[in-house]
Amino acid sequence: MAGILDGRVAIVTGAGRGLGREHALELARQGAKVVVNDLGTTLGGDGESVGPAQEVVDIIRAAGGEATANGSDIADFEQAGQLVQQAIDTFGRLDILVNNAGFVRDRMLVNTGEDEWDAVIRVHLKGHFATMRHAGAYWRTESKEGRQPVARVINTSSGAGLQGSIGQASYSAAKAGIAALSIVAAAEMGRYGVTVNAIAPSARTRMTEGPFAEAMAAPEDGFDKMNPANVSPVVAWLASVDSADVTGRVIEIEGGKICLENGWAHGPANDLGRRWEAAEVGAAVRDLIAAAPAPEPVYGS
Repeated sequence: MAGILDGRVAIVTGAGRGLGREHALELARQGAKVVVNDLGTTLGGDGESVGPAQEVVDIIRAAGGEATANGSDIADFEQAGQLVQQAIDTFGRLDILVNNAGFVRDRMLVNTGEDEWDAVIRVHLKGHFATMRHAGAYWRTESKEGRQPVARVINTSSGAGLQGSIGQASYSAAKAGIAALSIVAAAEMGRYGVTVNAIAPSARTRMTEGPFAEAMAAPEDGFDKMNPANVSPVVAWLASVDSADVTGRVIEIEGGKICLENGWAHGPANDLGRRWEAAEVGAAVRDLIAAAPAPEPVYGS
Protein backbone atom coordinates (compact mmCIF):
# COMPACT_ATOMS: atom_id res chain seq x y z
CA MET A 1 0.00 0.00 0.00
CA ALA A 2 2.02 2.99 -1.25
CA GLY A 3 0.82 6.53 -1.71
CA ILE A 4 1.33 10.09 -0.50
CA LEU A 5 1.83 8.86 3.09
CA ASP A 6 4.20 6.01 2.36
CA GLY A 7 6.21 5.13 5.47
CA ARG A 8 4.55 7.65 7.77
CA VAL A 9 3.00 6.73 11.13
CA ALA A 10 -0.44 7.99 12.11
CA ILE A 11 -2.81 7.94 15.05
CA VAL A 12 -6.51 8.32 14.30
CA THR A 13 -8.82 8.72 17.29
CA GLY A 14 -12.42 7.59 17.19
CA ALA A 15 -11.47 5.43 14.23
CA GLY A 16 -13.78 2.48 14.81
CA ARG A 17 -16.77 3.97 13.03
CA GLY A 18 -17.91 6.81 10.80
CA LEU A 19 -15.47 9.49 9.75
CA GLY A 20 -12.60 8.12 11.84
CA ARG A 21 -12.93 4.69 10.26
CA GLU A 22 -12.77 6.21 6.78
CA HIS A 23 -9.77 8.35 7.75
CA ALA A 24 -7.87 5.32 9.06
CA LEU A 25 -8.63 3.30 5.94
CA GLU A 26 -7.63 6.15 3.61
CA LEU A 27 -4.40 6.89 5.47
CA ALA A 28 -3.50 3.21 5.28
CA ARG A 29 -4.43 3.16 1.61
CA GLN A 30 -1.97 6.02 1.12
CA GLY A 31 0.81 4.03 2.81
CA ALA A 32 0.64 5.10 6.45
CA LYS A 33 1.02 2.76 9.39
CA VAL A 34 -2.00 3.44 11.57
CA VAL A 35 -2.80 3.24 15.27
CA VAL A 36 -6.58 2.82 15.24
CA ASN A 37 -7.91 4.31 18.47
CA ASP A 38 -11.50 3.82 19.57
CA LEU A 39 -13.06 3.45 22.99
CA GLY A 40 -16.01 1.64 21.43
CA THR A 41 -18.68 3.70 23.16
CA THR A 42 -22.28 4.32 22.20
CA LEU A 43 -23.32 7.58 20.52
CA GLY A 44 -23.89 9.05 23.97
CA GLY A 45 -20.47 7.97 25.25
CA ASP A 46 -21.52 4.91 27.25
CA GLY A 47 -19.79 1.50 27.37
CA GLU A 48 -16.44 0.37 25.99
CA SER A 49 -15.36 -2.18 23.38
CA VAL A 50 -12.17 -2.73 21.41
CA GLY A 51 -14.20 -4.50 18.71
CA PRO A 52 -14.74 -1.52 16.34
CA ALA A 53 -11.05 -0.58 16.37
CA GLN A 54 -9.91 -4.16 15.82
CA GLU A 55 -12.30 -4.55 12.90
CA VAL A 56 -10.67 -1.59 11.13
CA VAL A 57 -7.21 -2.98 11.89
CA ASP A 58 -8.22 -6.31 10.36
CA ILE A 59 -9.41 -4.59 7.18
CA ILE A 60 -6.15 -2.66 6.84
CA ARG A 61 -4.03 -5.76 7.42
CA ALA A 62 -6.09 -7.80 4.97
CA ALA A 63 -5.32 -5.18 2.32
CA GLY A 64 -1.59 -5.45 3.04
CA GLY A 65 -1.22 -2.48 5.37
CA GLU A 66 0.11 -2.14 8.91
CA ALA A 67 -2.13 -1.18 11.82
CA THR A 68 -2.66 -1.78 15.50
CA ALA A 69 -5.68 -1.22 17.74
CA ASN A 70 -5.84 1.01 20.80
CA GLY A 71 -8.69 1.40 23.28
CA SER A 72 -7.46 4.42 25.25
CA ASP A 73 -9.80 7.09 26.55
CA ILE A 74 -8.23 10.07 24.80
CA ALA A 75 -9.72 12.52 27.32
CA ASP A 76 -7.83 10.78 30.12
CA PHE A 77 -4.48 12.59 30.17
CA GLU A 78 -2.43 9.53 31.11
CA GLN A 79 -4.15 7.26 28.60
CA ALA A 80 -3.64 9.87 25.86
CA GLY A 81 0.06 9.68 26.62
CA GLN A 82 -0.04 5.90 26.42
CA LEU A 83 -1.69 6.16 22.99
CA VAL A 84 1.14 8.33 21.67
CA GLN A 85 3.72 6.01 23.23
CA GLN A 86 2.08 2.97 21.62
CA ALA A 87 2.60 4.49 18.18
CA ILE A 88 6.26 5.15 18.93
CA ASP A 89 6.86 1.74 20.49
CA THR A 90 5.05 -0.16 17.74
CA PHE A 91 6.21 1.69 14.65
CA GLY A 92 9.29 3.56 15.88
CA ARG A 93 7.95 7.09 15.42
CA LEU A 94 4.90 9.30 15.10
CA ASP A 95 4.26 11.68 12.19
CA ILE A 96 0.51 12.26 12.09
CA LEU A 97 -2.21 12.83 14.67
CA VAL A 98 -5.82 12.89 13.50
CA ASN A 99 -8.15 13.92 16.33
CA ASN A 100 -11.65 12.75 15.49
CA ALA A 101 -13.16 11.07 18.57
CA GLY A 102 -16.33 12.46 20.10
CA PHE A 103 -19.99 12.01 20.86
CA VAL A 104 -23.09 14.16 21.28
CA ARG A 105 -25.72 14.67 23.96
CA ASP A 106 -28.14 17.01 22.26
CA ARG A 107 -30.19 19.25 24.52
CA MET A 108 -31.57 22.76 24.40
CA LEU A 109 -29.40 24.95 26.62
CA VAL A 110 -31.97 25.33 29.39
CA ASN A 111 -32.39 21.53 29.55
CA THR A 112 -28.68 20.63 29.55
CA GLY A 113 -27.44 18.93 32.70
CA GLU A 114 -24.05 19.73 34.16
CA ASP A 115 -22.94 16.12 33.63
CA GLU A 116 -23.96 16.26 29.96
CA TRP A 117 -22.07 19.52 29.43
CA ASP A 118 -18.94 18.18 31.15
CA ALA A 119 -19.01 14.91 29.21
CA VAL A 120 -19.18 16.57 25.78
CA ILE A 121 -16.56 19.22 26.55
CA ARG A 122 -14.32 16.52 28.02
CA VAL A 123 -14.27 14.15 25.08
CA HIS A 124 -14.04 16.77 22.33
CA LEU A 125 -12.02 19.65 23.73
CA LYS A 126 -9.93 17.94 26.40
CA GLY A 127 -9.54 14.91 24.14
CA HIS A 128 -7.98 17.10 21.46
CA PHE A 129 -5.76 18.86 23.99
CA ALA A 130 -4.50 15.71 25.70
CA THR A 131 -3.35 13.91 22.55
CA MET A 132 -1.80 17.07 21.09
CA ARG A 133 -0.01 17.79 24.34
CA HIS A 134 1.72 14.39 24.39
CA ALA A 135 2.41 14.27 20.65
CA GLY A 136 3.69 17.84 20.76
CA ALA A 137 6.06 17.04 23.61
CA TYR A 138 7.47 14.12 21.60
CA TRP A 139 7.96 16.28 18.49
CA ARG A 140 9.58 19.08 20.51
CA THR A 141 12.08 16.61 21.96
CA GLU A 142 12.81 15.22 18.49
CA SER A 143 13.40 18.75 17.17
CA LYS A 144 15.71 19.71 20.05
CA GLU A 145 17.74 16.55 19.49
CA GLY A 146 18.33 17.46 15.85
CA ARG A 147 15.70 15.21 14.31
CA GLN A 148 13.34 17.87 12.98
CA PRO A 149 9.88 16.34 12.52
CA VAL A 150 7.69 16.69 9.47
CA ALA A 151 4.60 16.27 11.58
CA ARG A 152 0.93 16.93 11.01
CA VAL A 153 -2.08 17.41 13.28
CA ILE A 154 -5.57 17.35 11.81
CA ASN A 155 -8.29 18.27 14.29
CA THR A 156 -12.04 17.98 13.86
CA SER A 157 -14.24 21.00 14.36
CA SER A 158 -17.76 21.33 12.92
CA GLY A 159 -20.18 23.72 11.32
CA ALA A 160 -21.84 23.66 14.72
CA GLY A 161 -18.69 25.16 16.18
CA LEU A 162 -18.29 27.72 13.41
CA GLN A 163 -21.89 28.88 12.98
CA GLY A 164 -23.60 27.34 16.01
CA SER A 165 -26.41 24.76 16.09
CA ILE A 166 -29.74 24.91 17.91
CA GLY A 167 -29.99 22.15 20.52
CA GLN A 168 -26.24 21.54 20.52
CA ALA A 169 -24.84 24.19 22.86
CA SER A 170 -22.22 21.95 24.47
CA TYR A 171 -21.15 20.38 21.17
CA SER A 172 -21.00 23.79 19.45
CA ALA A 173 -18.92 25.25 22.28
CA ALA A 174 -16.50 22.32 22.19
CA LYS A 175 -16.09 22.45 18.43
CA ALA A 176 -15.56 26.22 18.48
CA GLY A 177 -12.89 25.65 21.11
CA ILE A 178 -11.20 23.09 18.88
CA ALA A 179 -10.98 25.59 16.03
CA ALA A 180 -9.34 28.17 18.31
CA LEU A 181 -7.08 25.53 19.87
CA SER A 182 -5.89 24.50 16.41
CA ILE A 183 -4.95 28.05 15.47
CA VAL A 184 -2.97 28.54 18.68
CA ALA A 185 -1.26 25.14 18.36
CA ALA A 186 -0.24 25.94 14.78
CA ALA A 187 1.43 29.16 15.92
CA GLU A 188 3.21 27.48 18.84
CA MET A 189 4.30 24.21 17.25
CA GLY A 190 5.51 25.38 13.86
CA ARG A 191 9.07 25.76 15.18
CA TYR A 192 9.12 22.01 15.83
CA GLY A 193 8.16 21.11 12.26
CA VAL A 194 4.47 20.60 13.05
CA THR A 195 1.52 21.92 11.09
CA VAL A 196 -1.91 22.02 12.73
CA ASN A 197 -5.17 22.36 10.84
CA ALA A 198 -8.81 21.60 11.54
CA ILE A 199 -11.56 20.25 9.34
CA ALA A 200 -15.29 20.89 9.62
CA PRO A 201 -16.86 17.89 7.87
CA SER A 202 -20.45 17.43 6.74
CA ALA A 203 -21.14 13.72 6.48
CA ARG A 204 -23.55 10.96 7.41
CA THR A 205 -22.47 9.53 10.78
CA ARG A 206 -24.04 8.39 14.03
CA MET A 207 -23.97 11.99 15.21
CA THR A 208 -25.99 13.28 12.25
CA GLU A 209 -28.51 10.46 11.93
CA GLY A 210 -30.83 12.07 14.48
CA PRO A 211 -31.09 15.84 13.99
CA PHE A 212 -30.15 15.92 10.29
CA ALA A 213 -31.43 12.53 9.09
CA GLU A 214 -33.37 13.83 6.10
CA ALA A 215 -30.60 16.13 4.89
CA MET A 216 -27.99 13.40 5.37
CA ALA A 217 -29.91 10.65 3.56
CA ALA A 218 -28.13 8.98 0.67
CA PRO A 219 -29.52 9.93 -2.78
CA GLU A 220 -31.33 7.31 -4.82
CA ASP A 221 -28.82 7.83 -7.60
CA GLY A 222 -25.82 10.01 -8.36
CA PHE A 223 -23.08 11.30 -6.11
CA ASP A 224 -23.60 10.64 -2.40
CA LYS A 225 -22.13 13.85 -1.03
CA MET A 226 -22.84 12.80 2.57
CA ASN A 227 -20.68 9.66 2.39
CA PRO A 228 -18.05 10.10 5.15
CA ALA A 229 -15.41 8.64 2.82
CA ASN A 230 -15.54 11.91 0.84
CA VAL A 231 -13.82 13.74 3.69
CA SER A 232 -10.85 11.43 4.13
CA PRO A 233 -8.77 12.34 1.03
CA VAL A 234 -8.54 15.90 2.36
CA VAL A 235 -7.35 14.55 5.70
CA ALA A 236 -4.78 12.37 3.92
CA TRP A 237 -3.38 15.33 2.00
CA LEU A 238 -3.21 17.49 5.11
CA ALA A 239 -1.26 14.62 6.71
CA SER A 240 1.23 14.51 3.85
CA VAL A 241 4.65 16.12 3.42
CA ASP A 242 3.24 18.17 0.55
CA SER A 243 1.00 20.21 2.89
CA ALA A 244 3.91 21.90 4.70
CA ASP A 245 2.78 25.40 3.68
CA VAL A 246 -0.75 25.00 5.08
CA THR A 247 -1.20 25.50 8.82
CA GLY A 248 -3.57 27.26 11.20
CA ARG A 249 -6.50 26.77 8.82
CA VAL A 250 -10.03 25.49 9.22
CA ILE A 251 -11.39 23.70 6.15
CA GLU A 252 -15.03 22.77 5.69
CA ILE A 253 -15.68 19.68 3.58
CA GLU A 254 -19.01 18.55 2.14
CA GLY A 255 -19.13 16.00 -0.65
CA GLY A 256 -16.90 17.35 -3.39
CA LYS A 257 -16.74 20.88 -1.96
CA ILE A 258 -13.77 22.25 -0.01
CA CYS A 259 -14.38 25.60 1.68
CA LEU A 260 -11.72 27.61 3.52
CA GLU A 261 -13.29 29.18 6.62
CA ASN A 262 -12.42 32.82 7.32
CA GLY A 263 -13.07 32.71 11.06
CA TRP A 264 -13.27 35.70 13.34
CA ALA A 265 -11.71 38.87 11.91
CA HIS A 266 -11.76 42.52 12.88
CA GLY A 267 -14.70 44.28 11.27
CA PRO A 268 -15.90 47.90 11.20
CA ALA A 269 -14.70 49.99 14.12
CA ASN A 270 -15.30 53.39 15.67
CA ASP A 271 -12.57 54.81 17.91
CA LEU A 272 -13.90 57.82 19.78
CA GLY A 273 -10.52 58.65 21.28
CA ARG A 274 -12.03 58.91 24.71
CA ARG A 275 -14.23 56.92 27.07
CA TRP A 276 -17.69 56.23 25.71
CA GLU A 277 -20.77 57.53 27.48
CA ALA A 278 -23.30 54.72 27.92
CA ALA A 279 -25.97 56.68 26.07
CA GLU A 280 -23.70 56.99 23.01
CA VAL A 281 -23.00 53.30 22.60
CA GLY A 282 -26.30 52.16 21.07
CA ALA A 283 -26.14 54.39 17.99
CA ALA A 284 -22.47 53.59 17.45
CA VAL A 285 -22.96 49.81 17.65
CA ARG A 286 -25.95 49.96 15.31
CA ASP A 287 -23.90 51.95 12.78
CA LEU A 288 -21.17 49.30 12.91
CA ILE A 289 -23.72 46.49 12.47
CA ALA A 290 -25.16 48.30 9.46
CA ALA A 291 -21.68 48.53 7.91
CA ALA A 292 -20.78 44.88 8.56
CA PRO A 293 -21.86 41.75 6.67
CA ALA A 294 -24.70 39.84 8.30
CA PRO A 295 -23.55 36.80 10.31
CA GLU A 296 -24.36 33.39 8.96
CA PRO A 297 -27.47 31.97 10.60
CA VAL A 298 -27.22 29.42 13.40
CA TYR A 299 -28.10 25.93 12.14
CA GLY A 300 -31.70 25.14 12.97
CA SER A 301 -32.72 28.75 13.52
